[in-house]
Amino acid sequence: MNKKEIAEIRRQFKKNNELLHISEIFNVYVMKESSEIYHQQSQPFEILDSDEQELFLNNFKKVLTGGIDEKLFELKFQTNIEDSSQLILHQALLTDDKDEWKAQMIRIVEKMLQVKQYEMDIVITFIKGEYFKPIKRQSTDDEESEYNSLHSHTFILSSMNQTQDPKKELHFDYIEKAFKYNLVVDPVINLQKPIGGFLFPCFIDHAANVNRVLYSAPKTNEPDESFIEEVLNAEETVTAKEDKIIFEEVVRDAIGHELNTSTLANIYQEIHRVVEEDEEDSATLDYKDVESVLKHSGIEHIVPEKVETAFNNVIDDSQYELKAKNIVPKFKTKSIKINTEVANIAVSPEDLHRLKQVSFNGKRYLMIEVEEDTIIDGFTMLPEAFGSKVKED
Repeated sequence: MNKKEIAEIRRQFKKNNELLHISEIFNVYVMKESSEIYHQQSQPFEILDSDEQELFLNNFKKVLTGGIDEKLFELKFQTNIEDSSQLILHQALLTDDKDEWKAQMIRIVEKMLQVKQYEMDIVITFIKGEYFKPIKRQSTDDEESEYNSLHSHTFILSSMNQTQDPKKELHFDYIEKAFKYNLVVDPVINLQKPIGGFLFPCFIDHAANVNRVLYSAPKTNEPDESFIEEVLNAEETVTAKEDKIIFEEVVRDAIGHELNTSTLANIYQEIHRVVEEDEEDSATLDYKDVESVLKHSGIEHIVPEKVETAFNNVIDDSQYELKAKNIVPKFKTKSIKINTEVANIAVSPEDLHRLKQVSFNGKRYLMIEVEEDTIIDGFTMLPEAFGSKVKED
């Protein structure tokens, strides 16, 4: 799933949305001490209080929020797995029997409890729903609804949320005119910060793909590998951060550790071009593509065999393909950090060519090309010729 497809689903989670129908919500409360199910409750989503519905809808949106390969990961199910979660989820998706639906979700919870003991009580929520992709009217004479459903998407979404101790507060009783210590023992379920979840199935080009699941990690670039492999029974994944590190190590192995900023800027520009030209947002780079990028960036005497060997040295797989969008930091934002003992600088890959490291009188300088006056603490800096101060008029 690309970011546009994920955003389309995320937008559906709002109140009074005629394009979204959530049939059932199933909450499972798990105790931290015993790692056992303490309570479970299933009910139609529509009977929840309006404010409670809104809390859950915002929670579901947050499960589907984050960068692809950073917080959200499209995973392929492993094959030939006994008690496969893919089969469990598919059966739950197809059934109209509420008891069977709950039983299948409990099987997922039991897998979770076999893998990990949580530090806090947690609530695992499952919903089963359907949303519709609308199309415009074909004729103004049509007296039907303003939209007709072209695509109907049935899905299961799960979120995991920690509980937290209630706040100890002092209240004032207006009637008795007295200060009272408010003692609340019920734990608070934190629906503002889900600690994980998943969407099944994935939707690609408005078609359901039951061979893949969209996983939401607890933290950016920190997927829970045991949850992925042992609960979802999906194949391991590589984060965007790891992909970028692999690329950097491959390039260093192939051409060395030293580059000037102009060449590095050219490399980022070339990869950004590949990303921009790919309408599907899925462009990848194998060792031949990396070789081509380096050549087009102005690096001469590139040996193809050396780049292939670098892939083998770094990841032991010359056929590995890097995701192009993971390699280039956010191109138009200040995503490159340059840290020195004197100052820390942030610059966008787009503007990296404006920086140069130069030598003068035996010293190294970081030179930044700017188009406007530099202001420090309210003072406009006087321009200087390189190495000497310009005389004031």
